[in-house]
Amino acid sequence: MQKKRLGKAWLILRDYSLLTLGTTLTSVGVAIFKFPNNFSTGGVSGISVLLGRLLPFLTPGLLVTLLNLLFLVLGFIFINRSFGIKTVYCSLLFSVMVSLLETLYPLKAPLTSQPMLELIFAVLLPAVGSAILFNFNASTGGTDIAAMILRKYTSLDIGKALLAVDFVIAASALFVFGIETGLFSVLGLLMKAIVVDAVIESINLKKSLMIVTDYPEEIIAYINNRLHRGATLWEASGSFTGQKKTVVLTALNRVQARDLRNFVYTIDRSAFIFISNSSEIFGKGFQRAL
Repeated sequence: MQKKRLGKAWLILRDYSLLTLGTTLTSVGVAIFKFPNNFSTGGVSGISVLLGRLLPFLTPGLLVTLLNLLFLVLGFIFINRSFGIKTVYCSLLFSVMVSLLETLYPLKAPLTSQPMLELIFAVLLPAVGSAILFNFNASTGGTDIAAMILRKYTSLDIGKALLAVDFVIAASALFVFGIETGLFSVLGLLMKAIVVDAVIESINLKKSLMIVTDYPEEIIAYINNRLHRGATLWEASGSFTGQKKTVVLTALNRVQARDLRNFVYTIDRSAFIFISNSSEIFGKGFQRAL
């Protein structure tokens, strides 16, 4: 029982450490690169950039805090607690960190004279941070909570609706900050969507292996005892020779897949191995279906 509690405590500590890392990356990208350049790439931070110009007595960091608190209150009213304690944690931490960075490291102008370089970091850091959070079914709140409310009470296609809203926010920079900043904002929005998907897939990337072999017992023993994974096997026959073979199917991480491939070829040089990438594997030892 004690060991089980320690294991659960370790998982909670690991999860919240990674959530903190993801939120930190997002906060740095927003406060250090997005705000000084007025990049409005959607979401609460994009709205805050626009409102910061229209309401100069409020800083973008303070606006992020106010908007996130507003969305959290709406979430508790309309969704109760179903939008998750992790999202509440990340939303509050994001607001605090952005305001803290603005206070400790105030920037009146961009860090460099290269707007494209600034845009890359303004997109890359929050995209990686968001991907880490999404991997734990969390986010920094804001418009994600609005999407949950809409999903609960309407039949709208939330993904398309959010993309349209983000595009309007980015395009608004054309009128508020000028053509160059507006175009950078629209480009940043497109880059963000691509990078987030790519990072999520990279984080979750696993290998599925199908092995046609004459030595299934040795391979299964290696998978079970050395890699501590499971496998499925069935009998098959070659289409040309008609010779009986055994097919072994398993899913592993990248290091385990490499080790298994090397092991198979030490015992069966004629084995046929099919290895494919997969970012969505659900079941024991992998992701849990939502």
